[in-house]
Amino acid sequence: MTLLIAGIVLFLGLHLVRVVAPGFRQSMIASIGERGWKIAYSVASILTLVLLIYGFGQARQVTGMLYNPPVWMAHITITLMLIAVICLVASLLPAGHIAVKTKHPMVLSVKIWALSHLLANGETSSVLLFGAFLAWGVILRISLKRRQRAGEITLRPFVSAKYDLYAVVIGVVAWALITFKLHEVLIGVSPLAM
Repeated sequence: MTLLIAGIVLFLGLHLVRVVAPGFRQSMIASIGERGWKIAYSVASILTLVLLIYGFGQARQVTGMLYNPPVWMAHITITLMLIAVICLVASLLPAGHIAVKTKHPMVLSVKIWALSHLLANGETSSVLLFGAFLAWGVILRISLKRRQRAGEITLRPFVSAKYDLYAVVIGVVAWALITFKLHEVLIGVSPLAM
C-alpha cells in the first residue's frame, strides 16, 4: 500500500504543480529552458505513473473490501465510461461542441472515469486510487476556472461540429475495444464479468 500511496502523491502532485506552486514551472523554464522542462516533466510523469501502476498492482493483492457495490453498478460504470472516452477523444481533437460545452473535456473525462470506477469497486486500493483521481479532477477544474477568470488561460474556440462526430465514432470504437478486450488484457479484470 505504501508504493500505491507514494505513486498517487508523486503522480498527482506533479500534475498539480501549477495549482500548488504557480511560479515553479516558470522558474524551471527560466532555469533549464522550455524544452528541458518538457523533457524533465515527461520523464517524471512516466516514472511516477509506472510507480503508481506497480503500487496499485501490489496493493490490489493485499487490501480488503471497504464496501461491496451491487452488481448492477457495473452497468452504470460501463455506460459512464462510454461518456468518459468520448470526452477524452474530444479533448484531443480540434474543438467541436463537446469540447466547447464541457470547457475542459480531459479533466471531465478523468472525473467521470474515477467516479464510475468508485461505483463499481469497493476494494481499499481502488477506493484510494479512484478517490484520489476524482479529488485531483475537482481541484484542477476549480483551478482552471479561477485561471480562466483571471485571464491566464482561454478556452479553445469552436472549430467544427464534425469533430463531435469524430469524437463520438472514435470514442465508441475505443470504448468497445477497452470494454470487450483491452481492460481484461491490461488490468486483468473484465468489466463485463458478472
